[in-house]
Amino acid sequence: MPRRHLPGLLGLGLASALLLPAPAQAQLLSLPLPDIPDDPEALVIEVELAPGQASQPHRHHAYVFVYVLEGVVEMQVAGGELQRLSAGEMFHETPADVHTVSRNPSTTERARILVHFIKEAGAPVTTPGGGGGSGP
Repeated sequence: MPRRHLPGLLGLGLASALLLPAPAQAQLLSLPLPDIPDDPEALVIEVELAPGQASQPHRHHAYVFVYVLEGVVEMQVAGGELQRLSAGEMFHETPADVHTVSRNPSTTERARILVHFIKEAGAPVTTPGGGGGSGP
């Protein structure tokens, strides 16, 4: 191809890229975060729950945002309603919440969640029950 046609083709490519429709967007969650620690850190983990798998009550002392990637999960914090979430849905916790229910209710299918934490740098990710402790 002669070089004199190249700028025209590049311009055509740029023009068509500018005319593409914007990707579809949907807001999943918006909430204030009034108690961000002075030394914040973000942590993102992926968790796979086997059929029927559940965790004991615990807390994170963090803002927690859970996005369901696959399957169905049931989540609840103390004093809150039980939420049954499917792929594409979210759940959140505040630093004061005790996470009382976290389970995969299916007897045959796994569930996968993406969990984002905003917490104090170096603080434990999870503590058992509603109290102190350490460990991820």
